Amino acid sequence: MNGFPSRNLVNSLKAMYPAGKRVRLNHTSDPYTKMCSGEMGTISCVDDIGTIFVNWDCGSMLGMVFGEDSISIIE
Repeated sequence: MNGFPSRNLVNSLKAMYPAGKRVRLNHTSDPYTKMCSGEMGTISCVDDIGTIFVNWDCGSMLGMVFGEDSISIIE
């Protein structure tokens, strides 16, 4: 294992979290961010290692790491 998610998982994340989808932050493991649960934002992209980049309404562009952070899609 190289520490990166499989290509199949990354493709699933890209399908599940398309650009433009609205999300809510449930939890982040980033010890340096001031963001709190409940923050909302818009997905900008999912990169090739599965990081979900979000343009947060608060102005942050913090990426969410699959398996470390948690977001929910807002329907």
